[in-house]
Amino acid sequence: MRAFFAVLVLCAVSVMSGMAAWAEDPVQATQAMIEEQIRAFLKDDADTAYSFAAPGIKAMYPDKNVFFAMVKKSYEPVYHPGNYAFGRSRSIDDGAMIYQEVLISGRDGKDWTAIYQVARQPDGSFKINGVQIVPNADSKGI
Repeated sequence: MRAFFAVLVLCAVSVMSGMAAWAEDPVQATQAMIEEQIRAFLKDDADTAYSFAAPGIKAMYPDKNVFFAMVKKSYEPVYHPGNYAFGRSRSIDDGAMIYQEVLISGRDGKDWTAIYQVARQPDGSFKINGVQIVPNADSKGI
């Protein structure tokens, strides 16, 4: 019985330490945050979408509704993607800055690549510092 209890405790500790390592992985944290922001855009949830913006973005767009209008106008494939998947990522300075590709199939059938720049904040959280979106001219479709 004691052996069973010891194995059970070791399994629990192993799972919890694995979860802690995942939570600290800057690339996984970045991807989870980007996905949450895209979900917020799909629900037209300006509050949640704006909450992921870095202080520099919030300084340029101090009102969530102005930010949301800008995204709708200038980043339509990000605002309402037809489909998306994470591409390559790059971590700089042990996760202080993350560059994350998001491959997007727009609702209009055009393919795009969004390159997110995500910065670690002083409190350890990650915020979206900017997005560059470019048409993916190489796509041949399915």
